[in-house]
Amino acid sequence: MTAVERCQVAIAGAGPVGTVLATLLAQAGVDVVVIESGEDCAQDLRASTFHPPTLEMLDQIGITPMLLEKGLKAPVYHWRDRQSGEVIDFDLAEIADVTRYPFRIQCEQYHLSRALAEGLAQYPNAKVRFSSRLLTFNDDGAGVDIAIETMTGIERLRADYLIGADGANSIVRKWLGVEFDGFTYPERFLCLSTELELADHLPNLALVNYVSDPQEWLVLLRVPSLWRILVPTDGTQSDDVLRSDATKNGIFDRLIGNGADVVTQHRTLYRVHQRVAKSFREGRVLLAGDASHLNNPLGGFGMNSGIHDAFNLFEKLLPILKGQTNSDEGLALYDRQRRTVTHSFTQTQTKENMALIKGGQDDAHQRRRDAMLEIKQDDTRRRAYMLRQAMYQSLEDAAAIT
Repeated sequence: MTAVERCQVAIAGAGPVGTVLATLLAQAGVDVVVIESGEDCAQDLRASTFHPPTLEMLDQIGITPMLLEKGLKAPVYHWRDRQSGEVIDFDLAEIADVTRYPFRIQCEQYHLSRALAEGLAQYPNAKVRFSSRLLTFNDDGAGVDIAIETMTGIERLRADYLIGADGANSIVRKWLGVEFDGFTYPERFLCLSTELELADHLPNLALVNYVSDPQEWLVLLRVPSLWRILVPTDGTQSDDVLRSDATKNGIFDRLIGNGADVVTQHRTLYRVHQRVAKSFREGRVLLAGDASHLNNPLGGFGMNSGIHDAFNLFEKLLPILKGQTNSDEGLALYDRQRRTVTHSFTQTQTKENMALIKGGQDDAHQRRRDAMLEIKQDDTRRRAYMLRQAMYQSLEDAAAIT
């Protein structure tokens, strides 16, 4: 019989959340195995914003300098009215008293995952197993038995704990039978990327722009090599139509006036969800990141909140693994803190951001624009708003939960 591999923590998924948690554990001397079905860390085009507190956290594992080097600093972001051209700007320099990183970093998430996955090779107590798919697991109360499919067969792994950081379609969450409550937006989102410098065509363009409009709202995001344009689409149209030159040309015609001349590097369609798992923890199996919560991308909270999950869980799990406590109350606290703040902050804020940018067919668009102006013009409210959008408020709220 083939020997069963043994580790303290197994992590399903080598995305940002899984690789961050694995690095934290490896640096603390914990035996950790990351199981990833892909041949490499996925090159996901969605997440690209790192908020100030996330940069501070990632400094603890030595990866923030790489993000600063590869990414773009975005201290200012815009809420723009497409019809009038009005810009309401917010400058994170105003919260420099609470962070050494008073800006967002715009950098594709796969740079983080790949760098951390490669970095794990330096730890004899850490392993990343690519092209390995978690099939099933069984929590017997003393540990978790895991079956892993590889190209050549089925292998067995025994871990003290299993972390499901395996994304929106998490097999870990599905086997646990944990409900994933919420809804899916009727629109599909189309993400176009282009090397064309949009700032040459649109005056006063920031690196991060949320363009509000009742008919066709947009998000314009700059990453190091490309501009990304995120637009809602008619959910009844086919993939071929939505990815077609005609659709692309129309979007850019309305944006800068010469759509046929614009060359795109990617045309990606995806559905957007607002969902939260009923529990982030069942016995010795825990969920983090997109496996436990999904939200729309407006505000850039998804990946960041997942990384915040990883740091919170590490803090609770390490004393148990080190034998400093026999109680698993910390794991219950992880569930309470992160699940509660997901509902109270991430879900609430992203829904509000979606409502703001979509506008409305009556006077709702004007009312929301007026509300944003009131925030902008009030020093106290503007600071509170920026601390909330930078995710400091969510961390403070989580820490207050006992």
